[in-house]
Amino acid sequence: MKLATIERGENHAHVAVVVGDNELLDLVALRGAILEANDVPAEMCDLLAGGDTALAAVQTCIDRVEAMAEGERDGLRQSDILQAWDSVSFLPPVPNPTMILSVGLNYRRHLDEMENTPTPVNPAAFLMTPAALTGAGKPIIAPPQCPDMLDYEGEFSFVFGRSCHNVTEDEALDYVAGYTIANDVSARDWVGPLFAAEKPFEAIAAWDRNILGKQLPTFCPCGPVLVTRDEIADPHNLQLTTTLNGEVMQSTKTDDLIFNLPQIISYFSFWYRFSPGDIVTTGSPEGVGAGRKPPVYMKPGDVIEIEIEGIGKLSNPIVAAA
Repeated sequence: MKLATIERGENHAHVAVVVGDNELLDLVALRGAILEANDVPAEMCDLLAGGDTALAAVQTCIDRVEAMAEGERDGLRQSDILQAWDSVSFLPPVPNPTMILSVGLNYRRHLDEMENTPTPVNPAAFLMTPAALTGAGKPIIAPPQCPDMLDYEGEFSFVFGRSCHNVTEDEALDYVAGYTIANDVSARDWVGPLFAAEKPFEAIAAWDRNILGKQLPTFCPCGPVLVTRDEIADPHNLQLTTTLNGEVMQSTKTDDLIFNLPQIISYFSFWYRFSPGDIVTTGSPEGVGAGRKPPVYMKPGDVIEIEIEGIGKLSNPIVAAA
């Protein structure tokens, strides 16, 4: 099942599900046509927290619509309850997570391209501000204060479906609701001082500044959909491809991850209590702009796309700040 959050009018977010030939079924608007749609929570966090019961209600709606005669489905299209993929305005699949945890330094070949970067003993991550979230198709805004070194980082990501704290690796995946795509956009203006730091506290200060370059508004595009966990047989064997204006920049399978999903979940849940809808990005593979010689950075007018096997494609244009 592929779930999404779509924009309906000003400041209205509706949960939706992909049906048929890539149409989006608005599960909130569907309430006026199918009684069972009232059993589907109106917000993604609540839907995920509802677990199997909520997903079964979504499946009932899908079944009811697919059993309709074509004329009835046309009526849903005329009411914008069924919408063509290209006509939908996507929000992040989870627009309001309580936490976005971004794991870094987690692909072996990425560490190789970032010279003198050692393999971490434990998973490394930072928290990202919710203001960085944006949806598929939405613009990534080049900030006027640091517009010239915008890097892409295509990332396979997962979303929690249950409250998760201090769990073992063996049980970790039971807390995952599904998978999505993220782009950890990074202003690399401060990466040079990080690698040049020679003393411990110089390195700490440089790392903090480098992480601030990932927090800017629109710097975490996510989506377009959340694919439920049952749809992905092995999250550690998926092809990830990032293209910039159609040119392949990153092409790696998730089997290159240093720390797998159970390790990530168990390690960070020792400290954090994750909630349904919380997002974890799992790191970026080799091919980032800063690792190239010469470096390749995004600029207004560019289009960055990240495609992950079994999930779909996240596409965003780069625009200058107004």
